[in-house]
Amino acid sequence: MKKRVHWLVIFLLFIATGLSFLDRQVLSLAIIKIQEEFKITDVQYGMINTSFLISYAIMFTLGGWLIDRVGGKLGLAISVGIWSVANSLHAVMTSFSQLLAFRFFLGMGEGGCFPGAAWTVYRWFDKEERALANGIAIGGSAIGAVVAPPLTIWLSAHYGWRGGFLIPGLIGIIWVIVWLFIPWKNENTALETPIKSDPKASVSFLTLLKLRVTWVFIVIRFLLDPVFYFMMFWIPKYLSSVRNVSFEQIGQLFWIPFLALGIANVIGGWFSGQLIAQNYSVNRARKTVMGIAAFLTLAAPAIEWVSSVNIAVALMAVFMFAHGFWITNYITSISDMFGQKATSTVVGLSGTAGAVSGLLLNPLMGVIIQQYSYRPLWIASGLLYPLAFVLLIVLIPNIKALVLTDNQEFTTPRTKKVLTRS
Repeated sequence: MKKRVHWLVIFLLFIATGLSFLDRQVLSLAIIKIQEEFKITDVQYGMINTSFLISYAIMFTLGGWLIDRVGGKLGLAISVGIWSVANSLHAVMTSFSQLLAFRFFLGMGEGGCFPGAAWTVYRWFDKEERALANGIAIGGSAIGAVVAPPLTIWLSAHYGWRGGFLIPGLIGIIWVIVWLFIPWKNENTALETPIKSDPKASVSFLTLLKLRVTWVFIVIRFLLDPVFYFMMFWIPKYLSSVRNVSFEQIGQLFWIPFLALGIANVIGGWFSGQLIAQNYSVNRARKTVMGIAAFLTLAAPAIEWVSSVNIAVALMAVFMFAHGFWITNYITSISDMFGQKATSTVVGLSGTAGAVSGLLLNPLMGVIIQQYSYRPLWIASGLLYPLAFVLLIVLIPNIKALVLTDNQEFTTPRTKKVLTRS
């Protein structure tokens, strides 16, 4: 019975991350109808997207900090509840200012999703199953990206563009109710510690920011998230303007890389767990999978030179498959090192860094594409993951649990060197 509850938790996390990507992508399709009806300009649409990214970036860190204090059950219920209500409110918007506000609240809620998922996985699963569980949980986001275009079009055809917001929002509210009814306490067989969160056991931002490993994770996310945003936001335009693919064909092709991402999230987690079961250390297992991922991303520059559209999309799928391997083990490595006391906060800090980086660099991407071509971006996409992997192995020689002592000083089991807050 207890084991079934574990996997019910993961299934619900899968649904939550799927809804997070589904809900944020509905607008990219519905905006065509909204602009016609409310005369919203492209500049205003850019402001609407910026509104989401600002609150999302802020709440990635604040949401993670709060979840480390109130726990995953309450924290995720609040997070999913806020963004589901905000998404539902999109269905009743009548002005640009309302859409701007509702988009801000959507980002505010969604910011706590992935930190909360990482915290929950750590609390419910041991080191052998943790990466697989993270892969399944994170994989929901990719499936949400796959489902969003056809589902939004179908809902809009039957219920209007407002239905595309309202129905997923209501599903999110139902999710919150189910989540709160899970028998949470004393159901964790993977850990000896009780499930109940202890705010006093949490770690301050100042303490975390004095640790080199925290900054390594932050810098890596700052480097790589713009690459992922490039793949998310620019693939349709690239296929249209460079490859001369029709709008209908883009809809038939765009989901393929994201399906590869979702599959890789799960396989990457499973593979890492299998290596540990074969007596690999946690450090060696996580870095092996991330090293394979970094190698696979070297295929990205070839996208610019292949003549076939199908081969180009296949290479995009290889890249997204590699990202799935990487991000699952990256987040799991954070939980391996920071445990229940700081996992959500560090995932949040790194997520904020990635969102800020994407916010800053997306306009630059537009300039590069407009003034030159996509070629520099494909080359950068292929080189940044290997660079991040080198940083990881050099600056974090051993992925191993940090121990928090009673006086809130960090030590590592390997060196026993004390890292004080001074």
